[in-house]
Amino acid sequence: MNTWQSLWLVYELYYKKGLPDLDKIQSLGLLAVKIGQIHALRLDFLSPEKCQALAKLYRSNNPIPMEEVRGLLLEHGGARFTDNFAQIADKPLATASVGQVYEARLKNNDQVVIKVIKSAFKKRFASDIKSLRGFFKLVLKFNPRLKSVGNPLGILEDIESYTLTELDLRNEAKGAAILENIYNEYKDTFDLSMLGFQKIYGELSGENILVSEYIKAPTVDQLLTEGRFGYDDMLKFFYLQGFYIFIAGKFHGDIHPGNLLYDGQRFYFVDMAFIGEVGERIRRGLFLFFEALSYYRYDDCAKYLNEMADLRIKGEAFEKFKTAFKELYKDYEGKTVSEVSLTKQMMLTIKLGVVSGMVFEKGIFAIIRSLMYLDGMVLKCNPKAILMEDMRQFIKSYRQSFDN
Repeated sequence: MNTWQSLWLVYELYYKKGLPDLDKIQSLGLLAVKIGQIHALRLDFLSPEKCQALAKLYRSNNPIPMEEVRGLLLEHGGARFTDNFAQIADKPLATASVGQVYEARLKNNDQVVIKVIKSAFKKRFASDIKSLRGFFKLVLKFNPRLKSVGNPLGILEDIESYTLTELDLRNEAKGAAILENIYNEYKDTFDLSMLGFQKIYGELSGENILVSEYIKAPTVDQLLTEGRFGYDDMLKFFYLQGFYIFIAGKFHGDIHPGNLLYDGQRFYFVDMAFIGEVGERIRRGLFLFFEALSYYRYDDCAKYLNEMADLRIKGEAFEKFKTAFKELYKDYEGKTVSEVSLTKQMMLTIKLGVVSGMVFEKGIFAIIRSLMYLDGMVLKCNPKAILMEDMRQFIKSYRQSFDN
């Protein structure tokens, strides 16, 4: 993106009163789409209407024609790649910002899907990152609003990290193996029966192509849109994602509702290239923070948040932080997710900690992003839910791991 395109994107996201032009955002390339997607989570300073519109970038991306896809399969799979298939569908099953997915059938009659990277994104993406990083450094010198509502350079670094990971489909196979290995390790200790995994055909997969078992199930995004994803379903998934975050410390790092299949019995993760990971201190501290928050023990919340930081505060600085924390949460108790957004509350909480002098490891943003997605799903299926109180049942089951 050049300077004028960057200025347009900043205006579209931060200042435009109407809804963003999604087609124009997509025309600017992968980085612009990723920036739009991440801002779909920023309910702490964007309107709900703008966030809802930007969320369409998770599922409404411009497809490429089948002729180009066949060329990519030949280029990246080799001349004999398609010989393994009895049939490959002509129309994509799904179109994402990075890849397209096609239903297919192997010659042994296995039903599979083929995911193919849509283009040679890496060179342009790296160039756009470099250009936008310089642009944001300049803007931050003159734009106090951007300084107060977020850290564009931090957001850009996070986008660069998980997008470069996503552009190599071998990472998706590795991520799937990590999450499945955790499942196998803990399945006799925790009830993980509502989680399933796709078979990945490693011999047919590579950097730009991934062949995996076809799970005939809609995405949670589709179910939410159709009003067919209930709050009980949502709580089951909350339990699973909470298990991976609080117990394993490794979790699906991009778990928006388009990356989750549900057949009414089991959930299936897709697009597992980016695995979020946090150290023992953050994992344990985050559990204790949410345990305290679910019972509205705000003094404990302030203590545990500080203990999670790489650089902690103490003395008068901590007492001022604790007072400000209580003020931030003074109207939180008993509120529904539509009254007080968990997304917004957590962003403001971390921001308060940073302003007070705390420094957190980078992995914490992947957790916040995961919580944002969960919060958004709850808002769609049950806006009257008091989520923190409903979390108590899961926290009790997680605690056994911390007590042992």
